[in-house]
Amino acid sequence: MTPSEQATFRILRAIELNPDLTQRELAKQLGVSKGKSHYLIAALIEKGLIKMDNFQRRDGKLNKIAYLLTPEGIKSRVELTRDYLARKEVEYQALKAEIESLRKAESDLPPDRVPASEEGIR
Repeated sequence: MTPSEQATFRILRAIELNPDLTQRELAKQLGVSKGKSHYLIAALIEKGLIKMDNFQRRDGKLNKIAYLLTPEGIKSRVELTRDYLARKEVEYQALKAEIESLRKAESDLPPDRVPASEEGIR
């Protein structure tokens, strides 16, 4: 998964979980500037993966913005989730094999002994 795909995955997931998320909140979650979060959202809107809805007050002034996943955005999020899970599963299996190998190597080692040269130091 490329860094761009990771960012897209994280944004789509965040918006799916909280459509009322502000750009400031998203920026904080992603660890990027507010300007960068605006740029990323604008790119996803342009790609058709999310859309922006305005909620207006009675006086006609803008009150709140919500980001919603489009059907294409949902499809993309599902594909990215599958890719992410597959990658994490491979990492997990590799880590599990390494742990098992280290445990076996550790069990083959002789018990800890203090070298004769260090006995007088204690």
